[in-house]
Amino acid sequence: MISQYTDLKNTVVFITGGGSGIGAALVRAFASQGAKVAFVSIQKEHCVQIEEINPQQEPLFIQCDIRDISALKKAIREVEDTLGDVDVLINNAADDKRHSIENYSVDDWDNSLNTNLRPHFFSAQAVLSGMKKKKKGSIINLGSNSALLGLPDYPSYVAAKAGIIGLTKALAREIGRHNIRVNALIPGWVMTDKQKRDWATPEAIKECLRSQSLKTLITETDIAHAALFLASDASSMMTGQSLIVDGGRV
Repeated sequence: MISQYTDLKNTVVFITGGGSGIGAALVRAFASQGAKVAFVSIQKEHCVQIEEINPQQEPLFIQCDIRDISALKKAIREVEDTLGDVDVLINNAADDKRHSIENYSVDDWDNSLNTNLRPHFFSAQAVLSGMKKKKKGSIINLGSNSALLGLPDYPSYVAAKAGIIGLTKALAREIGRHNIRVNALIPGWVMTDKQKRDWATPEAIKECLRSQSLKTLITETDIAHAALFLASDASSMMTGQSLIVDGGRV
């Protein structure tokens, strides 16, 4: 059961990568609070999962590749024109494609950073004016405990997720005077359909649980609960922080 945060009702929430996995759980969670939710996803077919969440306020879907900053800013302008200025920005979209060091090209590196870090800055830039007008806002950047643990097999992803922590702290310091909060939400290994399909072998799951203090797999809903808290006034004096939801993995 998801806790209710009454201050989130009728807030405008913009989520990147909201068509599947953690993003879809975020869309559902904020819609259940009565928020006006908009999200972007690169693939339209992902969004069938989002149907009939809240008949009174169906989420607004915009197809967008967040690597295209002009398209991302255009999507945010469409949300502002349709729903109003953004109250809550959640930078969720990511790509954790595995790769070797030896065969990784400059284009591969740039593509990873252009997906996993660059959009977080420019989406914040795009919503800043509206949040300043409201004299309030919450920006939540999804990181990964892979950056804290230095996990192998995808160094560009780990580098980007480490960058998110630094970016979060810098933005929080710079725009806090406008009563805009910026926090990082750091999930552990969340058992999304993609993870189950591509990476979650029995051996890998066993090793993950061995290193977690809590011997339970993390779900998308666990992350959504934390995002609601960071978006709401319940966390009104939290900014520049990293909220880690990883079952105590070491």
